[in-house]
Amino acid sequence: MTRVGQGCPSIPGGAVAEDDEATLNRGDPADEPFPLLIAVTPSPAERIRLAERLDGIAPLLLVADLDELRRLISAPQQVAAAASEPPPVAALVIDSSRSSARCGDREIDLTRLEHDLLTCLITEPARVWSYAELHRSVWGDEGRERKADVQSLVKRLRRKLHDLGTGATIDVVRGVGLRLTDHQQARVERA
Repeated sequence: MTRVGQGCPSIPGGAVAEDDEATLNRGDPADEPFPLLIAVTPSPAERIRLAERLDGIAPLLLVADLDELRRLISAPQQVAAAASEPPPVAALVIDSSRSSARCGDREIDLTRLEHDLLTCLITEPARVWSYAELHRSVWGDEGRERKADVQSLVKRLRRKLHDLGTGATIDVVRGVGLRLTDHQQARVERA
């Protein structure tokens, strides 16, 4: 049980952890709640100072603001709900012979440029492609490296992937280039 405002001189804010005799005399300790000390402060230096002072007293959760605390508290409920749902079985499939992409029972047509860009990203999924590399691979222009061409094509492809209902998307790796995320089941089928 944790009480606040009891005036412990060594702990800012006066937080004191107290053992309750009734808690100690109960059965299985795994069934018992445990004390958790939560500190909210926007200062990184203050969070470090609190962590050093409160080390070993109780489990400690340090957050910058109440919004961060709310996100952390609500996360286990979301994880539990997600764990109870069956995993999606639909995979992103690029059909090269039809120049289309499908996911489950949905299918969309792709232009040649969209097909070639998506194929590049899928065939080397862990790779981050630079804009210049994508421009050379998709457009075949050796001397031209126009970033705007790639960005425009990526914007259209993101919209199509979203409409398709796949979890795959194209992410920007700042200062490096582009990569396909959630690509575990993505594949290209050639005729």
